[in-house]
Amino acid sequence: MSTSALQVQGLAKHFGGVRALDGVDFEVPAGQCVALIGPNGAGKSTCFDCLAGQQVPTAGEVLWQSQSLLGKPPAERQRLGVARTFQVAQTFEALTVLQNIQLVLRGAAPLAWWDRMDRRQPERAMHLAAQAGLQLLVHHTVADLPYGAKKRLELAMALAGLPQTVADQGAALLLLDEPAAGLALAERADMMTLVRQVASQGVTVLYTEHNMDAVFGVADRVLVLMQGRLVADGAPEAVAQDPHVRERYLGMDFDLNANVKTHAKGLQDARG
Repeated sequence: MSTSALQVQGLAKHFGGVRALDGVDFEVPAGQCVALIGPNGAGKSTCFDCLAGQQVPTAGEVLWQSQSLLGKPPAERQRLGVARTFQVAQTFEALTVLQNIQLVLRGAAPLAWWDRMDRRQPERAMHLAAQAGLQLLVHHTVADLPYGAKKRLELAMALAGLPQTVADQGAALLLLDEPAAGLALAERADMMTLVRQVASQGVTVLYTEHNMDAVFGVADRVLVLMQGRLVADGAPEAVAQDPHVRERYLGMDFDLNANVKTHAKGLQDARG
């Protein structure tokens, strides 16, 4: 039986009288790929901010591999194997793909003004680029890349920022904030295939997404957040049939099979 690598217990975040998170409980086993969905304003980004350390919860506990993350800044959480991406890709536009990865590599020597970027662990940087499907673009300036490639680069950079031993062992938590946002269908399917590949290596993945084909055609499990509370948690098939979720979020005419087929078509288009 899989052990729960991530445990969220009674997580709450209040902004004055607004309860952005109101006692959220869930667990994610190691290596599982879990989608956190819900309408705008449901509290998804606030949840990610609390997990990654950008915000301090009002109450609750967050455990990663049985160790509390509360009170630890984002850099310390990253050292423990927790990394995140953002809704809009965060990359260095004037640098090449390889330089972006080399710049954030954990374990590399501190960068001085006289250093050559291309000497910073080039083999490891190339491996991460290839893992993200960017091996043919490593010397391209990021500003010239299509947006889908930038999103894949951001994922590679998140992995690069983790300790190498953690990354090699798959003992990592990736928090992906809308990894497929702004992507066309084929790019979206390509990106989510990469997410699944990362999870298959033992990395625990929690992601938010508004494109339902990138949820119901991909996730092992789906969590539904509404008004700061978790209202559903289960397999995609069960969540898709939940009457409360259908009525208040997905729509009564939501078709699970249609979204699975849409994701499959995107994969077919991506492969030419």
